[in-house]
Amino acid sequence: MAAQSESLGSWPVVRQLRRMRALYAAGVLLWAASSIVTAWSSPGSSPMWTSVLLLAVFTGLLALSSRWLRRMGPVAGGEREDREAAHGATTARHARA
Repeated sequence: MAAQSESLGSWPVVRQLRRMRALYAAGVLLWAASSIVTAWSSPGSSPMWTSVLLLAVFTGLLALSSRWLRRMGPVAGGEREDREAAHGATTARHARA
């Protein structure tokens, strides 16, 4: 179980979740606009309800990914500081050479 929590808090996982969250946010904006336009032009139609359904799906995915990132935030932040400190030490070592 400890190995699983370590892999969930790893930096590449957090980066991927942030990318996916951005994609889901774009999907929410797209489907919100589509729902508004479709509801304006043909209220109650099948395409309008399809847009609303996809808006609900992307909103749920965005909420879920945001929740996961919030839960993983402190662990990932500490790892990022460690990586930046290691990178700074490497850069300083190369600057002296």
